[in-house]
Amino acid sequence: MTKPLAGIRVLDLSRVLAGPWCTQLLADLGANVIKVERPGAGDDTRHWGPPWHGEGGSKVAAYFLACNRGKRSVAIDLASPEGAAQVQALADISDVVVENFKVGALAKYGLDAVTLRTRNPRLVYASITGFGQDGPRAAQAGYDFMIQGQAGLMSITGLPDDQVNGGPLRAGVAIVDLFTGMYTATAILAALVRRGTSGEGATIDMSLFDCGLAMLANQASNYLVSGDSPGRQGNSHPNLVPYQPFHCADKELIIAVGNDRQFAALATILNHPEWAADERFRTNAARIAHRAELVDALEAITRTRPAAHWYEACERAGIPAGPINSIAQALADPQATHRAMLREMDGLRLLGGPLRLDGERCEGDLPPPSLGQHTAEVLAEIGSR
Repeated sequence: MTKPLAGIRVLDLSRVLAGPWCTQLLADLGANVIKVERPGAGDDTRHWGPPWHGEGGSKVAAYFLACNRGKRSVAIDLASPEGAAQVQALADISDVVVENFKVGALAKYGLDAVTLRTRNPRLVYASITGFGQDGPRAAQAGYDFMIQGQAGLMSITGLPDDQVNGGPLRAGVAIVDLFTGMYTATAILAALVRRGTSGEGATIDMSLFDCGLAMLANQASNYLVSGDSPGRQGNSHPNLVPYQPFHCADKELIIAVGNDRQFAALATILNHPEWAADERFRTNAARIAHRAELVDALEAITRTRPAAHWYEACERAGIPAGPINSIAQALADPQATHRAMLREMDGLRLLGGPLRLDGERCEGDLPPPSLGQHTAEVLAEIGSR
């Protein structure tokens, strides 16, 4: 398969997660991604271990491996005149630049959007910062954890304050970084499509804070409509009931009812078909109004049988349900195996990419690079420019 971004060159000046996640996705889609790293140190995440892959001077943190497949690495010192000139020359022959330096930091090296797009008007230049290129917080640094708090995500994640172990929690992965990487990749793809018509590149301004706010989705909409700021409610859903884990005889099982038909089916397998006509439970709005009463009634029954019993019954009835797996269990799931979501590259065990086009996997063909592995090869491509 010819990948959609074959022939597109991406100059990746980013590090840590949001930018590298974006460029890894572009690499999966077939782009030629060149990752520029600091000589002797490289991307910060090379050192974010343990755990480590390899030994001695060649060891690299597992974190780095998660977001840098499909790329070539060049070691260039941007702060030196020679290094800045080399990166300018690479930008001259590139289609996309992705960077996540502080606002204005690259201008002193002549690597800012204005300079590089003047030299190459077709260039799509994407900047990722904590708070964007303008506004009262533009100069502030931003990491995922602080943005999860500042953008309101932690206010709706975790148990209510009045419950045991109540309080705000961050998501188990750097979800704002990951979403920002995805949003940035989407903006880049749109800019490339527009360039195909106009011939002009684009300057893209992406903010972790903006993306964190955008991710509030239905919760922000709930607030904007009602005027009430949503709180934390653990694993239950603000707009659907029942939609949460239920204790069974041995462990918990998630049962996720999304409509009245599914609730009627659930009531039937729990031997209470009359609940589907009960005014307290007949509609989702009624079930929300009687949430505690319904959940207690459901769990009194689910506790009588093992989770596997209810899982199989839900499956037969077309009710979405599933276990709470560990990562090891999730990766060992037969569906994960069938979909080839694990792969090996040069002795590395890596997650596979989720993209499929025309029935084929769309993934980067190169393993995560060692620091500066492709410096000579890439610089030879710009020759004496």
